[in-house]
Amino acid sequence: MSRKIFIISGSRNPEGRTAKALEAVMEGAKAGGATSEMIFLNDFKLDHCRQCKMNGFGFCLDKGNCIIEDDFSGIVDRIREADLIVFGTPVYWGDLSESLKAFLDRVRRICLHENGRAGIEGKPAVGICVAGGGGGGAVHCCFLLEQILRKAQPPLRFDVIDMVPVRKQNLEAKIEQLKIMGQWLSSVSPDVS
Repeated sequence: MSRKIFIISGSRNPEGRTAKALEAVMEGAKAGGATSEMIFLNDFKLDHCRQCKMNGFGFCLDKGNCIIEDDFSGIVDRIREADLIVFGTPVYWGDLSESLKAFLDRVRRICLHENGRAGIEGKPAVGICVAGGGGGGAVHCCFLLEQILRKAQPPLRFDVIDMVPVRKQNLEAKIEQLKIMGQWLSSVSPDVS
């Protein structure tokens, strides 16, 4: 059975450096026999958390889902259906893009409840952080993304199997490495940690 890799981009540019890096993963995954799908968060209607109740939480804490009627739940369902998740983000000021950060903040909230963690906890994940400009901040962004995916309070509890910093200056070299990674991800066992 073919592995399904779901790729989430926090970039709004489908022709930018982050997209090129993620497309390399897709190319490698296809060569390895996996199916992959990439979405750009900015193409979806995604609101910021509203902190529904006076305690700063809401149904996320009580039920493990979000009551905001937008595209969030559909994307989370796609995460649950996939075998592996790749998160890609451009680097802004050494940090994640605003769209990816806002999305992951909402995922963190639903994961406070066991229902929200279902199909997310333990799922293999990879992060790719692509810095433009002077090329700095990619390593720091990878650190922050890994903290959110694995260790932050509350943790999403993904099984982070790799974090890849990319600079504008080494993008072409990293493209080849990301193709190899995509092929590897098409066959990696679920118990890689």
